[in-house]
Amino acid sequence: MDLFQNELLPRIESIKQIRQKIGITQKKLATMTGVSTSMINQIESGRSQPSYETAKKIFENLAKLEGESSPYIAGDFCSKDIVKLKPTNTLHDAIKKMHQLSISQIPVFDNSEIVGVISEDGIVKHLADIGELELKKAKLADTMDPVPPIVDYDTPANALVPLIRYSKCILVSKKSKIVGIITASDTLKMME
Repeated sequence: MDLFQNELLPRIESIKQIRQKIGITQKKLATMTGVSTSMINQIESGRSQPSYETAKKIFENLAKLEGESSPYIAGDFCSKDIVKLKPTNTLHDAIKKMHQLSISQIPVFDNSEIVGVISEDGIVKHLADIGELELKKAKLADTMDPVPPIVDYDTPANALVPLIRYSKCILVSKKSKIVGIITASDTLKMME
């Protein structure tokens, strides 16, 4: 699993370049990440290979610092009209709704609580397991992916790009209520 996950992160060699672009010291990055300054130095010089978790922490902290210089926030880019399904809906319901609205993932809510997400990829995986006849019976509760990342409405936009690498979508909350969704296509709009 670790090897596959490593592919989702930027290249380790880019840490030094990003750190210098932001203008922070190895010591500050080390403190933020919870590792020693010498470990950051070894990673940047290629003498040490960080664990997936350490690399993820480094890139999340760099993204956060990069994001602080961004004038835009998650609330500027999220789609406010969230299409929702329930755990009791079927895969067939999800496919129909995705096709109608030309979307590739739908959050699954149990009343007002987010409980998962169903995506085209997830449906394709389940089709191989259950066969087409079971589409009308298979409940989302049994086939959905885990809850996607949830960020605050005021999260800097630059911090969203690394997150979308790990997930099909990001949900946006304001005062503990889900108010929007950000997908890969929304992050492309952000790049414009």
